[in-house]
Amino acid sequence: MKNVCAFLVCIPLLASAGLSQPSSLVGHTGTKAARMNNILPAQNQPAADLRGALDFWVSNTEKEVVSAAEAMPEATYGFAPSGGEFRGVRTFAQQVKHLAANNFRMAAYIHDQPATPDQEQETGPDSVQTKAEIVDYLRGSFAALHRAVTTIDGANAAVPMASHRTRRQNTRLQFVIDAVAHSYDHYGQMVEYLRMNGIVPPASR
Repeated sequence: MKNVCAFLVCIPLLASAGLSQPSSLVGHTGTKAARMNNILPAQNQPAADLRGALDFWVSNTEKEVVSAAEAMPEATYGFAPSGGEFRGVRTFAQQVKHLAANNFRMAAYIHDQPATPDQEQETGPDSVQTKAEIVDYLRGSFAALHRAVTTIDGANAAVPMASHRTRRQNTRLQFVIDAVAHSYDHYGQMVEYLRMNGIVPPASR
């Protein structure tokens, strides 16, 4: 979880970066160290630097989540913990579909388009059942996020969207953060499910 913690630490810095002004994405005290670590675009750098920073986190999340999904054998995709207080928790397959459905939902929001009912419910399509289908669905969700990130720039990243104005989060930047943080949340659960089945997660090998 070190990666997601580092990402979340960056959120206040991104919020103070003057994202509504593309000609000066960064200019506040305290951003020098972030620039040195390639977290924020340097002053007067193109908006592509902002997209690159966001896409880095989408790619980093994708690598760990997809590798974990691939590591679980199909025979145990229906596994869910049974000891302790685990009644009613999602199976491994449901965890992956839930994660992917939210990715698709956030991508739709960034494009200012409506999400499908199964994305809104964060369940994914009923037709997606086998391991191969679920992994393809998961990969597709990250591809959708990558495409969505290409539409973000300094002028629109932190501007509230009219279609989401009354919601708790309503900017493109928030939607990318949601997708990454939510994915890592469920990645942590996927890791536990793998270890319960005697499988060391690829990221830990």
